[in-house]
Parts: sequence; C-alpha cells; structure tokens
Amino acid sequence: MTKRWISPAPSGEALTSPFNILDDGCLMHILSFLSPIPDRYNTALVCHRWRFLACHPKLWLRVERPIRNIIEPGVYPNLEAAVSAARPGDTILIAAGGAHVACNIQIKKPLCIIGGGELPDDTVLTCSRGSDNALEFLSTCKIANLTIRAELGCCLLHRSGRLTIEECLLQCEQNPLDYLSFPIISTAIEYDSFSSLKEQGHGVTVVRTRIEGGAKAVRTNGTLALQRVRAIYSRSSVFFWFEVGEK
Repeated sequence: MTKRWISPAPSGEALTSPFNILDDGCLMHILSFLSPIPDRYNTALVCHRWRFLACHPKLWLRVERPIRNIIEPGVYPNLEAAVSAARPGDTILIAAGGAHVACNIQIKKPLCIIGGGELPDDTVLTCSRGSDNALEFLSTCKIANLTIRAELGCCLLHRSGRLTIEECLLQCEQNPLDYLSFPIISTAIEYDSFSSLKEQGHGVTVVRTRIEGGAKAVRTNGTLALQRVRAIYSRSSVFFWFEVGEK
C-alpha cells in the first residue's frame, strides 16, 4: 500500500475542519483550483501547513532575490530563469520590492505571471534601452498586478495566442524618441497556415490597466484591430478596458 504523504501539523492544531483530515497531496490538488491571487495567496495565512502547501513549487514558481546563498525548489533569481523552467500552464509569482529586469524575454508556452504586491506599483519589471521589448508572447498567457516600464521600445510584444493584461501599469518613459515607443504592440495575424493556434485565435484583452507614455497605447502591425474601448478617469490615473481582436 502506498504511504500517504502528510506533513506534520503545528502543535496544538485541532482537527476541527474536514480539510485537516486530508493528506497533503489531496489538499494541494484542491488548492490548485483556486485563483493564484488573491484566493490561493490568502490560504497561506491559515496555518503553517497550508502555507507550506500554498507556496509549494508544484502550484507556482517564485521570482525573488535570495537573502542567503540557499537554493530553494521553485525559487528563481530572475524572470527569465523562471520562464525557462516553467511548464505549460504554470503560474509565476514575482516578489514585490526592488526592480526586476525584463529584456526581450520570449514566452512560448501558456503561463500566468503575477506580481506579488498589493498594488501593481509594488512589483516593477524594467526594460532597459537597447531592448526591443520587455516580454514577447507567442502563446496564450495572462499577466496581472505588474508595472512594466520600457525606456525605449515597447512593454509587451504580442505575436500570437490570446494575451490577457489585468490590473497592470504599462509605462513608456518620456524621451525625444517617444514616437518609437508603444506600451503594447501586436503583430498577430487573423490566420496563419503554420500556426497551431488556428482554432483558438489571437487577441489581446486589457482589463483595468493604466497606460502611460508612448506614441499611442496600442500599435497593430498584423490584421487585428482595437475594439470596445472603455476608460474610467480617477483623480490621478486613467484605467482602460479594451480588446485587440479580429476585424
């Protein structure tokens, strides 16, 4: 008989909930159905055991600078290393604080990339001058709760698949070459005979996202077009909702 994998419960913890009877493998499977932010993130606050399971590398990969020279499973020093190690469908959580460098990182598999702070401003990805883009998407992906800054070029380059941008801040820094900067560029075409995403289609969906700087918010070089634009003005910011899809 296979031995059940059960982590030790904290001393004094009462088994009052049916969840505490479950072994770790079963409970982790249940947690995998929760949205990474905020639900799964909040489960880590329940107790030591739930924190161990909610932060397990099987559920997501983490990007953070190590305090000491200690290698932890599922923890990577930068986003490029985490993307390279990730499997299709994985979630990458980027730690808040400090500046994370993101230059011409190609993402060719379905991933979810999330900032670990309370606000998008807490987790910043910086694309330095000389790079074409911060992130380049060639698969269906989602990014959320991130600030992405580009000195020159674009923040996000969408080539294929469906890209969802939720509650982010995209910034192109002001400079004399603003006409070369775009927060979002899409080069996807409606149909490509060589694409494996024919049935899925291509497009960009932007939800409650701030966009600052650049010649214009979105540039489309393919066959997709800007659609269903909505904006809400607050005292200090403008939040956008729109789609880039087939004409």
